[in-house]
Amino acid sequence: MTNETFYSGRIIVPPLFEEVFSHFYFAENRSDSPISQTLLPSYQTLMVFNFGAPAVFITKQQDEIAIEKCLVVGPIKQAFHYTLPPKANILVANFKDDAFFRFFGTAAIAEHFPVHPDELMNENCFTVLWQELSRMNDTNTRVQYILDFCKPYLQHRDPISAQIAGFDDNSQSPVKAISESNDLSERAIQLHHKKHLGYSAKELGRYQRFLKAIRLIQAMATNTAKPDWFEIISECGYYDQSQLIHDFKHYINLTPSKYLKFQQGICHARG
Repeated sequence: MTNETFYSGRIIVPPLFEEVFSHFYFAENRSDSPISQTLLPSYQTLMVFNFGAPAVFITKQQDEIAIEKCLVVGPIKQAFHYTLPPKANILVANFKDDAFFRFFGTAAIAEHFPVHPDELMNENCFTVLWQELSRMNDTNTRVQYILDFCKPYLQHRDPISAQIAGFDDNSQSPVKAISESNDLSERAIQLHHKKHLGYSAKELGRYQRFLKAIRLIQAMATNTAKPDWFEIISECGYYDQSQLIHDFKHYINLTPSKYLKFQQGICHARG
């Protein structure tokens, strides 16, 4: 998205990093007024670099957290609001699946309270990284520098995590299938899923159902057709309309019809 007041977009990562980052997102407020957005849940962990006026994240408890230089938050399981004041300039790395665990040896430390990444590493390497990035003016140059910087810190992927991330058979339970193929208990796979990805397979399944509903609503809106709520309920596997509404309120605190009305102000982090 590019205009005189708001400049934003996504940068796709090269094949070497496709299992690590879904994409990078950048945004710059060139106006004289704050710009507020709502970020949809993505079940990804985000690392946010700020190079201008401090951006502000607003938590579910309505706490305001200013991003001075660098902050880690996630996995993002519910929508939250953020504000870009005039001259704010952010760059966001979106981690995929178990990638955050592979860097930091944990998956959910920033879920309930955002932290500075140096606190996870017990050193000031990300402060140094921010200082180097702040000297650059080109977003693509910054992204390439981040990719080069992260190579030494990335651990090899655990084989079970690779199977979880690559599982795409909707006809069976990933936990059951992976446990059987590896001669492990379902409980062991459940614990591994939570430890390495920061959420359970059950949580992910519910989120994917919600995400499918979002995409169907958007497709219907693009075709200028009024959403067929009963078709969405059937296609996504909801029991009834109340369950659909319950999921929307859980993830974004909006009903499906209100989401349709306000979706222009809602961002999608997941690639």
